[in-house]
Amino acid sequence: MATFSSVTRQHLLRALDEHDTRGGDDFLAVYGFTASPDHTVVHDGRRYDARAVMAVAHRHATGRLATPEEFDSSLDAAVMILRRRGFEVTEPQARARVTAPTARREPRRAPARATTPRRTPTREAPQAVCPTCSMTLPATRRCDSCD
Repeated sequence: MATFSSVTRQHLLRALDEHDTRGGDDFLAVYGFTASPDHTVVHDGRRYDARAVMAVAHRHATGRLATPEEFDSSLDAAVMILRRRGFEVTEPQARARVTAPTARREPRRAPARATTPRRTPTREAPQAVCPTCSMTLPATRRCDSCD
């Protein structure tokens, strides 16, 4: 069974480019696929066989072509990967899922706070130290131990 998680958008675009270069019928024949109108990839206004495109993209990603038989159990996963990579995939009407449109939400923002100017920290004067014993001097500036 083929896993399609390693297929990137670039691999899919290379497969679509190869499809355009070879032509639809030759592309399917070279890789052993038959035309299947059930699932199609729509890109730049053109329609492509989703299984064949995904199989060739899998070959670009892993070096191994996914066979038509592998799509019997993993077609839904392939369609999901195609959609995650930004492609439009059409499904047969009987299989099309009915989903409610999701409303895009604005990202959460912190409530606006009243800005108060920040106080700059006041710099403390260095402590006076007795030159003889290195004790901190009291307010009298005379060392209690040395004087």
